[in-house]
Amino acid sequence: MFTGIAEETGTIRKVTDTGGGRKLTIVSAKVLEGTKTGDSICVDGICLTATELGSDFFTADVSEETLRYTALGSRHPGDTVNLERALRVGDRLGGHIVAGHVDGTGTVKRIEKDGDSYLYTFSCDDHIMALIVKKGSVTVNGISLTVAEVSPEAFSVEVIPHTREVTNISLLHVGDKVNLENDMIGKYVEHFLSLKNESHGLTYEMLKNLR
Repeated sequence: MFTGIAEETGTIRKVTDTGGGRKLTIVSAKVLEGTKTGDSICVDGICLTATELGSDFFTADVSEETLRYTALGSRHPGDTVNLERALRVGDRLGGHIVAGHVDGTGTVKRIEKDGDSYLYTFSCDDHIMALIVKKGSVTVNGISLTVAEVSPEAFSVEVIPHTREVTNISLLHVGDKVNLENDMIGKYVEHFLSLKNESHGLTYEMLKNLR
C-alpha cells in the first residue's frame, strides 16, 4: 500500500528488454533508505519490486501486462519518474490509500494557470470516469490528487506549487499519457453494488433513497 505522496523523483538510467518484459534501472536516493531486495516501490503509480539495489539505484522487472496497460512502456532512459516506498504501519496517511495497481491511462487535455496553482485536465476511458467523483481522490502518476471538476469525458485536478516542484507533473505536456488509479473505496463499493445476489439486503435503490 502507498499514500500517493511521492517521496522523490528518480531518473531512468537504463531500460533492458528481457524477451518477456523489461528491466528498469532507476537512479534514486531517498527510496533506497531502509529498502531491501524484494521490497515494493511505487514508480509513477505502479507497484514494482526492487530486484537489485546499488548505492544510487534500484532495478525492477516490468511485465508485459504492465507495459500494455500503463504508460510505463513509453518511458525511456533520462525520463523522470515519481517514487514512493510502501506505507509502514504507523506512518501518516497524507494522501489516500493507493494500491499501485493502475486502472488505465489518461491523456493530458489542458494545462491552465490558476493563480499560484495549475489546473490539469485529463481524458480517460469510461470505466475510469465512472469512478471519478468531484472532491474525491484520484492517483495520477502515483500522485494523490483531489478532483476539482468532472465532465462526461474528462476531469480536472488542481496542482499546488509544492506538488509541481517535487514531482514530475510539471514536465507533462498536452497529449502526454499518465497512469491513473481510481480510489480503492469507490472500486469496492461499485463491485459490491454490482453483485446480483442481494441477500446482503442492500441495493442501489436503497442507497439512492437515503436521506
